[in-house]
Amino acid sequence: MICDDVKRVAYFFLDGKLGENKQNDFKTHVSICPDCEQRVSIHRRLRLFICKRLSRDSAPQRLRQRLARSFRGLTSET
Repeated sequence: MICDDVKRVAYFFLDGKLGENKQNDFKTHVSICPDCEQRVSIHRRLRLFICKRLSRDSAPQRLRQRLARSFRGLTSET
């Protein structure tokens, strides 16, 4: 595998979507190429950051109750 291949398939690797042979080739190349290792590390950190930012946070129970009462009041008015 060469650097251009790593650039093309980095996200597939991080998703675990590469076949076993390509995954081994990818790991081997990244282990000997500092530029690609850095690139993959950046992609990995970026994906982790995005996943954390997109995680769902539940609204507090009290807020959900207030919203439910407000919605019921709106539907009874129409």
